[in-house]
Amino acid sequence: MSDAEIAGRAPEAVEVEEGKKYYWCACGKSSKQPFCDGSHKDTEFTPMEYTATKSRTVYFCTCKQTSNQPLCDGSHNNLD
Repeated sequence: MSDAEIAGRAPEAVEVEEGKKYYWCACGKSSKQPFCDGSHKDTEFTPMEYTATKSRTVYFCTCKQTSNQPLCDGSHNNLD
């Protein structure tokens, strides 16, 4: 699998609603970061479904390097 594009160098804070599904962009090409807009078409990437377990603020990864997909784990701090 090829590497995803780095879409940002900081997480995106999003107010999520309990029970709602969100589709995180895994390829880095979406213009609606951190969410999918279909830009992965014709690539090996697919969006990742995230279902909010409660209403709160979560931090979605935009660098696409996180080991805690789709949420930020601080990997953006290690980018060149």
